[in-house]
Amino acid sequence: MKTPILALILLFGFSSLSYAAEIALRDNPPDHYVVAKGDTLWGVSGKFLKEPWRWPEIWKMNRQQIKNPHWIYPGDMIVLDTRNGSPELRLVKGQETVRLSPRVRAEQTEAAAIPSIPQTEIGPFLSKPLVIEEGALETAPYIIDTDESRVVLGAGNTAYVQTIPEGGPLHWQIYRPGKALADPDSGAVLGYEAVYLGDAKVTRYGGPATIEITKSVQEINIGDRLVEAKEEAVNAYVPHAPEQIVSGRVISAYGGVAEVGSGAIVTLNRGGRNGLEIGHVLAIYRHGRSVKPNESDKASPEIVKLPDERYGLVFVFRVFDKLSYALVMQTTRPVQLLDDVRTP
Repeated sequence: MKTPILALILLFGFSSLSYAAEIALRDNPPDHYVVAKGDTLWGVSGKFLKEPWRWPEIWKMNRQQIKNPHWIYPGDMIVLDTRNGSPELRLVKGQETVRLSPRVRAEQTEAAAIPSIPQTEIGPFLSKPLVIEEGALETAPYIIDTDESRVVLGAGNTAYVQTIPEGGPLHWQIYRPGKALADPDSGAVLGYEAVYLGDAKVTRYGGPATIEITKSVQEINIGDRLVEAKEEAVNAYVPHAPEQIVSGRVISAYGGVAEVGSGAIVTLNRGGRNGLEIGHVLAIYRHGRSVKPNESDKASPEIVKLPDERYGLVFVFRVFDKLSYALVMQTTRPVQLLDDVRTP
């Protein structure tokens, strides 16, 4: 039995997002594309657009719809229509051509809708704290000993926790306090990383309680802290530019490396208090170096600042008050710490 997946509800009149630049199509774009399993809305749109993150515009979505987008499914055909002078995408289901315009309608299909952006990269970051206030883990239950006096723990091992009262949560995540995340300009500490180590479930409540490690991504030790496991967040990620000017920096990369590429997770020194929200797309810039021209050229200044170079895009998928996590969507060079991110 097929069930409705999602209905688009029009709350305001037909309107699209407004940007200064017109939408540019790729050179010789296809006139249609059949959606395949594993596609993303970003990837499908990239077959038609030079800037695939602007697909809400070419689908004529309004501000309400970008919070809850229309889903597209494998087997659907996307048709490019330029008859009205501006590009627009239409959806073909069977013999029916469906204009992607605001109206109340429900999609019925047994296939899973394709996501906006790749889910495998961001999945582990959706349900875990990752950024905490100073001392936030100090009151959390902690591992006081290991079964058979093991030095380190992994999946399948047993450990003993300070106390988990009867009736407490069954499933937990294990963390270790990480490094401070500081603003590179002001020096102010914006938060602290909570290093995710693995999952556990309670096998005996009390003080001490007994837990079984059900998953480990790093070695788990005595003293590591437990945080109640939360259900994974589900968000409709629709790319759009911030409505105001945002300028920030890349201050950390997952894994602690200095350079990352497309598909990597980076931490930005801007968050909800700076106007960032889930779905914002930001451009990445490399600072132009300051160089000294040829000394024989007396007419030139002593120091010349080379222009900043735009080289990629990041997609904000999780926002804290002072920090955000973003997925590197495309880049022509490695992303380095302290590179700029700005409203595109």
